Amino acid sequence: MEYAIQELARLAGVTTRTLRWYDQIGLLKPSRTADSGYRYYGRAEVDRLQDILYYRALGVELARIKAYLDEPSFDRLAALRGHLAALEAEQGRLAALIRSVKETIGAEERKEIMQDEKKFAAFKQRAVDRNEEAYGAEVRAKYGDAALDQANQAVLSLTREEYQEWDDLGRAIRQRLEEAVQEGLSPAGEVGRTVTDLHRRWLTLSGTPYDPAKHRGIAELYVADPRFTAYYDKTVPGCARFLRDAVTHWVQTP
Repeated sequence: MEYAIQELARLAGVTTRTLRWYDQIGLLKPSRTADSGYRYYGRAEVDRLQDILYYRALGVELARIKAYLDEPSFDRLAALRGHLAALEAEQGRLAALIRSVKETIGAEERKEIMQDEKKFAAFKQRAVDRNEEAYGAEVRAKYGDAALDQANQAVLSLTREEYQEWDDLGRAIRQRLEEAVQEGLSPAGEVGRTVTDLHRRWLTLSGTPYDPAKHRGIAELYVADPRFTAYYDKTVPGCARFLRDAVTHWVQTP
């Protein structure tokens, strides 16, 4: 089966301009280009476009998608299973938020006072699920199940005020990172030290004992794990690397 560019665009729900851009940057080349200049795509290109759109739905930037798909060891089946796991986790998080909204609506309709802890339970669980999905396997392999289970439980046990501070710290870290990268600052500079201190506070706010080696190890995952990188680099590419380099510079291990 072969598709002209207009046909593939309609099939995939994208624009022909998008497909031309993918061709220009080498992300999705047509199987052939006719003398007339029309692009045509075969089965392999259709599968590759599907992979691209899955990664885009998960927030991965185009340059990284190209690197993944062009890697000789790329395993499409393994990648699809990873996409499914991520989407199912997101489905679970959304279901929890829906339940929380429904419970809040019910309490409002009944003129009941909803416990503050219950109001924030779904948000805390969502944060734990995201962390588990992002680096759970790596942290469990390196530090053991008990360490991550303890950290997860610590987040779930946060008070409303602690959770708000924890969430605000996460936002502040991203903002400082984006500003630093856009201004071309050095991770070894004062801003790098400030970001490192904020990140240390974020890691330990839940009561988890501070471990410099773990701090450096987690920061390294931000560059090694594409899901972490996609989170920090969503708006400004280079933020994950800046954070890793700042922690590496400012955190001294025994």
